[in-house]
Amino acid sequence: MSWLSRFSQPRERVTGAPTSSNGASSFHLWWDVPGGPFQEVSAVLEITRAPAVRKLYFWALQVSFVDRGRDLGAGHTGLQWHPGAPAGAVNWGGYHAGGGVLDGTGSDLPPVDGPHTRHFPWSPGRPYRFRVWSPSPGAWRSEVTDMATGQATVIRDLLVPATGLASPVMWAEVFAACDDPPTEARWSELEARAGQALTATSVHLTYQSHADGGCANTLSYADGSSFVQATGLPAARAPGPDVLRLQT
Repeated sequence: MSWLSRFSQPRERVTGAPTSSNGASSFHLWWDVPGGPFQEVSAVLEITRAPAVRKLYFWALQVSFVDRGRDLGAGHTGLQWHPGAPAGAVNWGGYHAGGGVLDGTGSDLPPVDGPHTRHFPWSPGRPYRFRVWSPSPGAWRSEVTDMATGQATVIRDLLVPATGLASPVMWAEVFAACDDPPTEARWSELEARAGQALTATSVHLTYQSHADGGCANTLSYADGSSFVQATGLPAARAPGPDVLRLQT
């Protein structure tokens, strides 16, 4: 039985634009990984079905910044399908725990619409590894590696006096209509480092609720060695498990 056959009849928002305050529908994959705080977090992202509309799509790896039990905010990095960047974009930005944008360095990549988002040509069907780590105290870097060529590109550094990373999560934030053509993003090789490499093979799911403006026809599922985030599906998702596990 295919995963599509598990859908129920529409019961929530499956057409039209999301009604959230920012105009997007979001859903999340929270890592189940022991230990931490971490010195490094990385994951591979591949867009296997690209958007067909010129709306903003953002697939991100997010980490929280911590220092001896204090929450200092969070940063998010990943690929964007961006109306202002026809060839593609990447992002590395974030917010203080109490609100406000985190400071950061410049970048060799040209800006799209502010310091967070940068022009970066990327191709559907091609995997990219995003890695967050600290090259020096108080600086946290995101770099993206084209897995086909091995070329690593520094996006920029966020300036946060954190001593570690916590709470890794991947999310999709989609500013398209719920019934715009389907898309698919695959996440794999989820790895955190705290003295040794720790691999996340399970994740907890959250979806933006109907009341909060989310689309009901998004779906996360495990497929082989990947976690998949899909949008624009033909019907609302059926109730399912809160945890996804890879087959190892």
